[in-house]
Amino acid sequence: MSWMQKLYETYNNCEGQIGYSNNEKERPLLPICHITTQAQIEIAIDGAGNFLRARLITDKREASTIVPSTESSASRAGSKPANHPLCDKLQYIAGDFRDFGGSVTSGFAKEVEEPYRSFVEMLKSWCQSEFSHPKAEAVLKYVEKKTVVQDLAKQKIVLVGDDGKFLAKKEVQREKDTADIFSVINDQEQAFVRWVVEIPGDPESEIWKDKTLWDSWMNFYLSDKTKEPFCYVTGKTSVLTANHPKYLRREGDGAKLISSNDTSGFTFRGRFLTDAQACNVSLEVSQKAHYALLWLISRQGYRKDDQAIVAWATSGAELPQPTDDPTAFLDESDLVSDEPSPVDIRQDLAIKLKKKIAGYSQKIDATTDVVVMGLDSATPGRLAITYYRELNGSDFLQRLDHWHETCTWLHRYRANEIVDRETGKTKYIYPPFVGAPAPKDIAEAAYATNRNGKLEVSEEARKSTVERILPCIIDGQPIPKDIVVSTVRKASNRVALEDWQWRKTLSIACALYKKNNEKENYSMSLEPTRTTRDYLYGRLLALADSLEEWALNEANEGRQTNAARLMQRFAERPFSTWRTIELALTPYKARLGGKSKKRQWMIDEVMALFDPDDFTNDKPLSGEFLLGYHSQREFLRPQDSQQQDENQENIEN
Repeated sequence: MSWMQKLYETYNNCEGQIGYSNNEKERPLLPICHITTQAQIEIAIDGAGNFLRARLITDKREASTIVPSTESSASRAGSKPANHPLCDKLQYIAGDFRDFGGSVTSGFAKEVEEPYRSFVEMLKSWCQSEFSHPKAEAVLKYVEKKTVVQDLAKQKIVLVGDDGKFLAKKEVQREKDTADIFSVINDQEQAFVRWVVEIPGDPESEIWKDKTLWDSWMNFYLSDKTKEPFCYVTGKTSVLTANHPKYLRREGDGAKLISSNDTSGFTFRGRFLTDAQACNVSLEVSQKAHYALLWLISRQGYRKDDQAIVAWATSGAELPQPTDDPTAFLDESDLVSDEPSPVDIRQDLAIKLKKKIAGYSQKIDATTDVVVMGLDSATPGRLAITYYRELNGSDFLQRLDHWHETCTWLHRYRANEIVDRETGKTKYIYPPFVGAPAPKDIAEAAYATNRNGKLEVSEEARKSTVERILPCIIDGQPIPKDIVVSTVRKASNRVALEDWQWRKTLSIACALYKKNNEKENYSMSLEPTRTTRDYLYGRLLALADSLEEWALNEANEGRQTNAARLMQRFAERPFSTWRTIELALTPYKARLGGKSKKRQWMIDEVMALFDPDDFTNDKPLSGEFLLGYHSQREFLRPQDSQQQDENQENIEN
């Protein structure tokens, strides 16, 4: 239960952040005995329970609503879902729901008034207790009038026909993008209602933001619960629970980390007679741990499909994520080099990255507990912990720094959107950054295919690759050889990819090969003194590619160079292919005339560095040739060169 203990500690250390944040994409850290749900209708009443107005919630960003819940309603499902105590769907809160032709859930078919009756009874019990709240009392007074649907129909929030019954979506003539109930939900009978209670002198009328209301419900709900021995996490007598929260990775996520409803067949896999023998967790610990986890995932974690990975400090301090590349935790100003020479860009950006990671040590001391956790699900209802590590703060930062130092390369595939002041058009620039590529980008570089101008990788390949790369970052394990080989092979096959896709794959392949051969101490900058066969052949290819590209640009020809088209063949048979490439350069040298002399001298200088036997050896090149190729290309890059692309489709998200 170590993961629950760490999440429980994190929640307690971050209680000051309970509620909504300024970040609309971040899910709130929930108070216990509450959940979030999507509301479609908002009803405003006064403190005496009189209807004031109603509105549709058309903006999904503001639809997320914190509502009080019970253990049963928080994970409700099936034909007789339990009601929430304050905010809920129309069948629970509207006493006149059936009068307008509303259909209750099938489990209530024999007793159609049961949903409304159960809702009122629970709300009344709360309001009659010592923990009552004036806003809950106002809601009770209003719903007891049994005019909810009537009021909503008068305001045209819900739509009824001439017969006074709910209309189905297909029965309504709607114009495109019409803002009616069917623009937010397909079945208006399933609409969820939240309350605004306006009481003079009370500054917080929106009940889903009222912390006093949260405390009122929590104290009432826990007051009649019996404490039992004992919680496996705290070791204390507590209010235990067998219903654990879901919705961990996203809203609507039904998979649970703890579930004990396997009561037939292999009940608890034959190890225990009852669920209590397997695991006793208190309601407080369970909800705090799960709520901390869902908050952390939305706030700082990586999530793609069913996979989620998050690293956090139990103190609540800000933490760089192992699944990110440097652009995620470097400021935009940090991505601009202070050095004028392109040769120094790498060193300058690498120093900035190292300082940025070191700066986190000011927020995380050596004794701060850091946890890295990976989640995935094979079925819709069961969630598994696929990776789990506990480290102290200094170890985590050292390992992250080592990853970005040893798997580092210069990349230019992250796009920044700018608006041209003269034309008003949107453009995309690709500022350079130094560091290790993100695991998801490694997966794309190794296993993605080019479809309609986009790199697409299967869910299984992406998930598997990210899971395999994570131990390389946190545990210092070597990068799996098949990932390196696959990336190098794809980077060598230039003609199979769009130009921007190939540039991305190339720099990632260089980073992985460099990491996989740490003992060679490869530099990101061009190494004129490195005389290994593969490195020199890579430099030759880059020089030939550059010379021909220069000549083509002079003639305004946009086609690929011979070096680009023959790159894969060159990687397999460099000596024989080089002869073809070199002969093809003759007309381009003539076209450029004396301007190409320096480039030709550079080719001669590289060829002079070869050992004769190495040069004539036609065996396939290793990934080292990509390092020589990329470094030579960057060396030849003009100082003021900016990679720009005005095509939105060329941006890989």
